[in-house]
Amino acid sequence: MTQPTVGIAGTGRMGTAFARRLIECGFPVTVWNRTPARTAESVAAGATEAHDLAGLAGCEVILLSLTDAAAVQAVVDSLIGVGIRGRLIVDTSTVPPEVPAALAERLAGAGADFVDCPVGGTVGPALKGQLLGFAGGTEAAVARARPVMEALCRRVEHVGPAGHGALVKLAVNLPLALYWQTLGESLALLQGSGIPAETAVSLIADSSAGPAVLKNRADVVVRTLGGEDQPGTFDIAGLAKDLALASDLAARRGNSLPLAGAAQRSYAAALDAGLGRFEGASLSRRVAEGPQS
Repeated sequence: MTQPTVGIAGTGRMGTAFARRLIECGFPVTVWNRTPARTAESVAAGATEAHDLAGLAGCEVILLSLTDAAAVQAVVDSLIGVGIRGRLIVDTSTVPPEVPAALAERLAGAGADFVDCPVGGTVGPALKGQLLGFAGGTEAAVARARPVMEALCRRVEHVGPAGHGALVKLAVNLPLALYWQTLGESLALLQGSGIPAETAVSLIADSSAGPAVLKNRADVVVRTLGGEDQPGTFDIAGLAKDLALASDLAARRGNSLPLAGAAQRSYAAALDAGLGRFEGASLSRRVAEGPQS
């Protein structure tokens, strides 16, 4: 069966991983990035480079993997401007739920289908097709997106209309952001005990207090606790952004997220300390050692 042609707008870490995985699975892929040099890895893997967004308009499916809502809206504006009737736009970015809900209406007016399908997981799972996809859109649009998203994901769940994918993504990422704070508080209890970080992390990871992120990245956490900050695949800056989105959404809905509020202060301090590009474990170390670290 012939695979649909796929365009990818945004070749950061995840967009590049999407391109590599889809090419491996036999999809013809065209990539565009605002900074053209960042398409080099995708092109080396076999993608075609589009020199502007018009170069993506001929693709049957266009994936968006962008930094924030402003970038998503700007790219969609440009795509509508060049004409995308009959195309399917799939936004994998993490944005407030009202953004994809509004985009679905705009793109329908332009004759295009739309699905918001942010994903759970980072570069490693993306390259293996092991992400978790949260799809929002009509039944027909989600069905149309499945061949592409199922190449990237071990599970694609249709969670409701456009905007619901973004909503579930924020709900999924919230406990992860909070975990690095709580891990730091756990380790604070052990300060001065002489228990090696490797032993502490191994025991926590092997217990009911050890989520997948700790079990899979225990070595990274140990090195971080030893003072070697590790570049993040889902870094402190990204975690802080998603935490802020979740808190803002809750506030608009009249909900209270007291744990999130406390964690936001720790994330702000970590960003001020220049730790934005590092793993969440760097925040845990800072919490464990105190704000002077």
